[in-house]
Amino acid sequence: MEVEAAKLIAAGIAMGFGAIGPGIGEGIIAGRALAAIGRNPEASNKIIPFMFATMAVAESTGIYSLVIALLVLFVF
Repeated sequence: MEVEAAKLIAAGIAMGFGAIGPGIGEGIIAGRALAAIGRNPEASNKIIPFMFATMAVAESTGIYSLVIALLVLFVF
């Protein structure tokens, strides 16, 4: 019973800390991209695809933490 509770706590901590970084990172990326578009609206066609690509890279950390949380819950 205690092992099951420890698994749930560990998975929650993994997802909690694993979601902080991507959330902050994606907010910074979007903010800087929108500021750049505000300064130079004609460059939006070049900025937006790079913004989405960098957001995908930043989100990969959150996906890794989800994988770790699922491993803790169902494998160990």
